[in-house]
Amino acid sequence: MTFSELTKLWARIGCLSFGGPAGQIALMHREVIEKRELVSEKEFLSALNFCMFLPGPEAQQLAIYLGWRQRGIWGGVISGTLFIIPGALVMFALATLYALFGEVPLVASLFWGIKAAVLAIVLEALLRVAKRALKSNMDYVVAALAFVAIFAFNVPFPLVVILAALSGAIGAPAATEKVALPDWRPVMKQAVLWLAVWLAPLGLLNLAVPGSVFALLGNFFARLSVVTFGGAYSVLAYMGQDVVEHRHWLTAGQMIDGLGLAETTPGPLILVGQFVGFIAASNATAALWAGFLGGLIFLWMSFAPCFLWVFVGAPYLNYIESNPRLAKALSRVTAAVVGVILNLSVWFGLHVIFGRVERVSGPMPIWWPDFGTMDTAALVLTILAGFALLYAKWGMVRVLALAATLGIIWKSLIPIL
Repeated sequence: MTFSELTKLWARIGCLSFGGPAGQIALMHREVIEKRELVSEKEFLSALNFCMFLPGPEAQQLAIYLGWRQRGIWGGVISGTLFIIPGALVMFALATLYALFGEVPLVASLFWGIKAAVLAIVLEALLRVAKRALKSNMDYVVAALAFVAIFAFNVPFPLVVILAALSGAIGAPAATEKVALPDWRPVMKQAVLWLAVWLAPLGLLNLAVPGSVFALLGNFFARLSVVTFGGAYSVLAYMGQDVVEHRHWLTAGQMIDGLGLAETTPGPLILVGQFVGFIAASNATAALWAGFLGGLIFLWMSFAPCFLWVFVGAPYLNYIESNPRLAKALSRVTAAVVGVILNLSVWFGLHVIFGRVERVSGPMPIWWPDFGTMDTAALVLTILAGFALLYAKWGMVRVLALAATLGIIWKSLIPIL
């Protein structure tokens, strides 16, 4: 692709990337493979496996990888940046409205409809990915076990990935030919460059305003970007507990509101951290401008390391795939990822269809909905969106527009009539 084509593609994906990681992976699969065939199905899944191993948001890292695959470092910078800019701008606007006025009913109505359409898009993508990724009976077993482990027993994702990789590596043939590793020198240059890009602003914050809410936010989000594995939902669990119970930057209600905004805006789901930074900084200083700075600190500290991980690790993917044992381990991780996407889809679907969903206590801490809070209208709208997408063959933009319009009509106009 030319840089112009790459920019247009990722600007489009950035604006349409609703639905958290499951929806975003589905969208990238649709735009990059099904429409344009820019990479093979095998490479897409291998890249997704690789990103699942990394700390931080896997969808963001997959976007960077796919841009890097087309146009090198600058391609990765363009795709990774455009993937988050639309959602970040929307989140700044919504956080400002929230800080000034509280919840905005019209916006809530709009995104209520969009969520229903995204659920249909996610389920369609799950079927497509599973069809291509699960090639043997053992792949189906691994995918099922990965889903049960995460959904029913809340097993940490890194452990699921390690066990899946071991199940593939054990018994696989050793490499018969010597496989060359990529030149380490360009990789090391990228490591030094992106470490500086990521951490230099953090150092300036701690030198210029030590102990301030801005320095505290920078330190917190920088540490969060390193220690959270397992995708957006593991990040959210860690962040929510820390900022509400330990640091008292937000109330539990504000955290839930922020998560609701992040779930319904384009971009990575961890943009809820942008809301956290905005509210924490504006509350501490009683100034709206501080909220924007708090949000920017989150964006920089959370997404800059994504470029570091990808640009340092991506050159080694071909080496991994050329080694039989590593390739077999990666293929089993691919099967486990299908189970992970299924878990994300179920989690997202439960939160779309039901007003209240909680993880029950006990030996099997599954997510369980309160059936009294079932949103029948959301279920009907999801079915309509699925029919338009799968049978009427409508495009994604058209389906999202239909769902958003019906959402406004149902939530805003019908109660008045």
